[in-house]
Amino acid sequence: MSVHNCWVRSCVYLTAFEDGAHLKRALRNYFAWYNRERPHQGLDYATPDEMYFPQPVKQAA
Repeated sequence: MSVHNCWVRSCVYLTAFEDGAHLKRALRNYFAWYNRERPHQGLDYATPDEMYFPQPVKQAA
């Protein structure tokens, strides 16, 4: 499912936005969740942030 379809199904259909600022906040929150927390099948169930901004491996002392 595309990011647009996910956004529409999970937020747009369920929210009565008060104004443009409310919509902008909702978009910002949705994309933060989508990129930081939601696992993606096409990325082997990693998040986009995990794939594109990998954390350095810590060495044992």
